[in-house]
Amino acid sequence: MSLNYRLTPGLLALRAEARAVGAAGIAAHGVHNDSWINGFSKEFSETIAAQGWVGMTWPVEHGDGGRPPIERVIVAEELISLGAPIAASWFADRQFGPSLISYGTHDQQAEYLPGILSGATTWSIGMSEPDAGSDLAALKTSAVRAGDVFVVNGQKVWTSGAALADYCYLICRTDSTGRPHEGISELIVPMDLPGIEVRTIRDMVDNTHFCETWFTDVRVPVENLVGVEGAAFRQTMTQLEHERGGIDRLVSNKPLYDHARSVADAEDPRVRQQIARLETGYRLGRILVYRETLRQAPPGFSAATKTYCTEHQQRVAQFAAGVLGPAATLDSPHSRAFAYSPAYTIMGGTSNIMRNILGERVLGLPREPRA
Repeated sequence: MSLNYRLTPGLLALRAEARAVGAAGIAAHGVHNDSWINGFSKEFSETIAAQGWVGMTWPVEHGDGGRPPIERVIVAEELISLGAPIAASWFADRQFGPSLISYGTHDQQAEYLPGILSGATTWSIGMSEPDAGSDLAALKTSAVRAGDVFVVNGQKVWTSGAALADYCYLICRTDSTGRPHEGISELIVPMDLPGIEVRTIRDMVDNTHFCETWFTDVRVPVENLVGVEGAAFRQTMTQLEHERGGIDRLVSNKPLYDHARSVADAEDPRVRQQIARLETGYRLGRILVYRETLRQAPPGFSAATKTYCTEHQQRVAQFAAGVLGPAATLDSPHSRAFAYSPAYTIMGGTSNIMRNILGERVLGLPREPRA
């Protein structure tokens, strides 16, 4: 007996449609490696929203979604593989909309979900902090309740897209008296509130999507609290499951691979062997992502999916550098994509952290006792 991984005719038609829309978007707005984080075009986000491709899997009562999760993966893979600019809507579609559906109030859903579904609003997440590293429980940004507002003070870093965002989905501490994982809350923070300062971080390849964000006595209405005050750690862990196991972790630099393969010497058996390994890697990574999407993977396994897929993307970059040779050192989209590749196994949680999560939470291995 063999397993059949072929897509149905309907999914193949959807893939072709997504490829056509993505190609049109690239013609209008340019091509981007890592387009889910670098390719910012509000206009194109509104285009794909009009196609019904934002909030595709959300319950029908929150929009026109209700479609099978596999359809969202098919569309996202095509758009990202081409390099179409989806960053303006990606984060909200991927995790903030689902978080509001799961934990938000009816009023919050009515206020914020329509803007996400139409592609009109852009969201960023305020999670990482300068001194917290990958330990979310170590965050210090505080939100102190004062009557009908929370007064927020603190600093976030690596807040992707904060300089262009309408809202920040802020992870903060509303109580510091309990254990580290307690007292954490989630707030919706409009980015035009007084007291917010955003500075872009320009990386070595001239990207500016990462930002530093300061909050100084920012007054956030209490009705912007998402879920239960002080009990949001599990909510945030659910968000990270959405973030880690997605197709973006596999095909971020697919445009680089496609270019390198188009110019590679296919007569060289060593090159053919490299291509075979990478093509196999894409297939294995896709199966891992599909398992996450179809909820066939065990809880916490997204850490393994992210590790495999992001390390695959680094192998893609190494292959491209070998094929392009000296051209890989020149200032071009391809050279920048190669230089950016070490970030894949850092952002969203380092591979070391992912392996710890896999060992402890999935395999049940004992923690090493602290000295």
